Amino acid sequence: MVVVTLPVRSACADLGSRFPRVTVEPDAIFVRDGPVVTSAGVTAGIDLALALVEEDHGPDLVRAVAKHMVVFLQRPGGQSQFSVRAAVPTTRHPALRRLLDAIAAEPAAEHTLASMAAQVTVSERHLTRLFRREIGLTPGRYVERIRVEAAQVLLESTADGVAAIARRCGLGSDETMRRTFLKVLGTTPTAYRQRFRTSRSPMIPEETS
Repeated sequence: MVVVTLPVRSACADLGSRFPRVTVEPDAIFVRDGPVVTSAGVTAGIDLALALVEEDHGPDLVRAVAKHMVVFLQRPGGQSQFSVRAAVPTTRHPALRRLLDAIAAEPAAEHTLASMAAQVTVSERHLTRLFRREIGLTPGRYVERIRVEAAQVLLESTADGVAAIARRCGLGSDETMRRTFLKVLGTTPTAYRQRFRTSRSPMIPEETS
């Protein structure tokens, strides 16, 4: 039996019916079954490569590699995945594309509307129009989702408290992070951590958020 993962749910049932000895994991970006490791697609292949680097060389090196590649360090494989940067439409505007990559690489940096407009060398109003047309989100909503995703990673993979994670991800305080999680994910940071932390995660102290 070999476990595989597919990015398109509509193909999962078909694959499973054609090959009954294969276990299909529709929600994982990559899975490992003994010596066989499969990824869901091109972007998931990057996640798989980063996971292998982390396995062999540890979290510090994989964070450095991810930053050098200007990619977001996603959650470990084996869980339902969603990458904001990978999910938004590809823009043909090179300056906007660089801005999106910069936000994903450093979620906690100052990403005000004014600073982002300056990076793209357009007015704030024009930047908002660009985001709506090219990305389908406002600049503020894109930054918010990137920061929430960064916080999700830290909740799953570290023992840091909610307040510390909020600061590291640009979400300000633990209360701001809590309100943002409820708005975006419909759950609190603590409830999210309890649900999605993995067996490889460090021991998590009890929290009140």
